[in-house]
Amino acid sequence: MLQALKRVQVSFFCIFKANSSKLFPNFYSLLNSHYSVFRVIKLVEEFFGGTVIFAKGRQNIWILKIEEQFFMGSLMQSEPEMEKKPVGIRFLERIKGSKLSYNAYQAIVLIVTFLAYASYHAARKTTSIVKSALDPQSPDTGLNSLLLRFTSFGSSVKEEGGWAPFNGPDGTVLLGEIDVAFLAVYAFGMYFAGHLGDRMNLRIFLTVGMIGTGVFTSLFGVGYWANIHSFYYFLIMQMLAGLFQSSGWPSVVAVVGNWFNKKKRGLIMGIWNAHTSVGNITGSLIAAAMLRYGWGWSFVVPGVIIVVIGLVNFAFLPVNPEIVGAERDQDLDSSSEKIGNSVHEALLLSSSDSETDDKKRAVGFIEA
Repeated sequence: MLQALKRVQVSFFCIFKANSSKLFPNFYSLLNSHYSVFRVIKLVEEFFGGTVIFAKGRQNIWILKIEEQFFMGSLMQSEPEMEKKPVGIRFLERIKGSKLSYNAYQAIVLIVTFLAYASYHAARKTTSIVKSALDPQSPDTGLNSLLLRFTSFGSSVKEEGGWAPFNGPDGTVLLGEIDVAFLAVYAFGMYFAGHLGDRMNLRIFLTVGMIGTGVFTSLFGVGYWANIHSFYYFLIMQMLAGLFQSSGWPSVVAVVGNWFNKKKRGLIMGIWNAHTSVGNITGSLIAAAMLRYGWGWSFVVPGVIIVVIGLVNFAFLPVNPEIVGAERDQDLDSSSEKIGNSVHEALLLSSSDSETDDKKRAVGFIEA
């Protein structure tokens, strides 16, 4: 039984004396009543909603394992495990009918964090594309020029005359000041974001940062429909967007580091870091495509996208293995071995209670 126990991947292991009144108040009376052992085990299964594997000694029943069914809390935890798991993870487990594997959690972490930080860069890239709409005198170089060339907006920008206050002689300077303000607040916020992330739930912290980024990025674009021409409005919106954007990098790096050991971290980070380029390219394409409908859409659409991905992050991102009760395969094997040894010792002690201590038996050659 112990060997079979080691080969079974279970939700958690729990070893305890079945007649402990602290764990199950009615258990002690059940063991001393007319109920059979199998009837007692059946009652335990119904009470905990799981499957019990047990061993019977001469005086006690030992519970070797309780395999939890969906959403059952661990006996050793004060808070049910289901309350810690993101709602999206619980939904996936409900569909699957069992707990997700460690590799499945790793895949979810990579996908969600990749999308999260790519959306940060997509929202950040918008300003450089829209500069030509705000200030016709701003130079179009590199990728920006290429994207605008393939849109029908390139020639109409000059005809509309830009957007005040950026279409004046100092328009390029004003746009530069907005960029500097964004980067300054972003760098300032990065310092505090790291400290806050260490003290908060990273899933919630990252979600708030993404939603805040989306809101203030969209509000920058709302100035198009609200006919706002105040430089300070656009400056404040961009600074607040930069402040919320500072929550992104410390959070996603911390979460990825929680799920991958040092042996694989270099390879994973090399592949995962492609989110920067993917986000920049995607943001540029979206902003350039939306310009023909009005430059406000170039801010609103990326803002909405990052909010949606922020909600996906809130629903699915597992911050670390401990919160969702996931174990690495090697950790599980180690735990199984330790538990098997503990059960074996417990059964030996239980069976030796009825034997006298003064009896000694000879030790065979093989046992020695």
